[in-house]
Amino acid sequence: MKNEMFDIIIVGGGPAGIISAITAKKHTKKKRVLLIREINRGLVPCGIPYMFFTLKRPEDNILNTDSLKENKIITKIEEVIKINRKKKEILTKNSKKYKYNKLILATGSIPMTLPIEGVNLQGVYPIYKSLNYLKNLKKELKKSKDIIIIGGGFIGVEFADELSKFKTLNLSIVELLPSLLSNSFDIEFSKLAEQQLIKRNVRIYSGLSVESINGKEKVESVLLSNGKVMPADMVILGIGAKPNISLAEKSGLKTSKFGISVDKYLRTSDKDIFAVGDCSENSDFFTKEKTNIMLASTATTQARIAGCNLSRNFFNKNIGVLSSYSTKVGGLTLSSTGMTEKTAIKNGFKVVTGNAESFDKHPKKMPYAGKIKVKLIFSNQSGVILGGQIAGGESAGEIINIISTAIQKKFSITEIESLQIATHPKLTPAPTTYPIINAAQDALEKINWRAK
Repeated sequence: MKNEMFDIIIVGGGPAGIISAITAKKHTKKKRVLLIREINRGLVPCGIPYMFFTLKRPEDNILNTDSLKENKIITKIEEVIKINRKKKEILTKNSKKYKYNKLILATGSIPMTLPIEGVNLQGVYPIYKSLNYLKNLKKELKKSKDIIIIGGGFIGVEFADELSKFKTLNLSIVELLPSLLSNSFDIEFSKLAEQQLIKRNVRIYSGLSVESINGKEKVESVLLSNGKVMPADMVILGIGAKPNISLAEKSGLKTSKFGISVDKYLRTSDKDIFAVGDCSENSDFFTKEKTNIMLASTATTQARIAGCNLSRNFFNKNIGVLSSYSTKVGGLTLSSTGMTEKTAIKNGFKVVTGNAESFDKHPKKMPYAGKIKVKLIFSNQSGVILGGQIAGGESAGEIINIISTAIQKKFSITEIESLQIATHPKLTPAPTTYPIINAAQDALEKINWRAK
């Protein structure tokens, strides 16, 4: 029997795989596009922490794939185990073979673990993107009392915030760095997140590592680097993920610890194979150094670039990762994009910062109005924006995208000062106190080349 032929095959059914397939199909409507994935029902990755209380059922976090059918993309549920690059075909675990003209790898990531004693005990949970696995975790939660979360990045903080809604749990976070969310926020914003968790009775142990996880068959306690022994019925590993590159490695593609090596068009060392999302290498927008940033937003951006480049003579380039984040801890929204002040200084930039606070509606007596805090980071030499952070109500999750756009387009401090904006009393800060503009003006007063 002749192997089935496709113009484009995408391996991986997460956000990067889905958007790669849809984008490719939109630009090549007459071509046959196949998306092949290991499981029928994937999850919304960023929704995983909210499967335990916020969502009524874990099944409510299923990733919607209706768009694949709407765009006439063929899908198959199989595991790809080999790529024959000479024959341009893939082999599945069920011994099926499919030929391709172009191939996109969107194989995602797998959770990291710790090289310590006891990490394989029952009750120790890395965060796998598996519905049944997470349903079992939720079931075990109901039997637990003392829960230790290792890792104070976004995964750990969001799990702590969600699980704090279960009033019977004793929750603790252990973070190696001096503060939570330290890689994404400056200290004054990290402290705001910590305050929210402390209000919810989450204990925070920063600047410490877990030396061992103790127990016979099931976890009973953890030992911290300061000698403290903490009781634990469950340990959640929120320490991040690593790129899933095993298929690429077996196929002889060039890889590194950061993922599958790609060029600026997201082509791998085989020019007929592209890689996108968590499995792909990323480079920093500013320094161009390799980085291990893994975000669904970044993955889908790459997917659109690769999907377009399959057929449009490489019009789109990957400009590097800005590291744009948003999260919600308690009632506080935190968002960040570009460099933090400490990261900019570490990378040799001389910086000036601007800060502003206002209410997110106007006048401030408007119902549901709340404070919003903005920090902008600029180059002191050129006045170009390098980064920004916001804390406040839910609007902070969208306002950060204005700053992200400004960074991508290399806006100067005076261009941000003169932004034209839409405002409304029920929706936005006042035009007289718009915090992005006011933060730029605050920085402008400090900058060296400002006219005297």
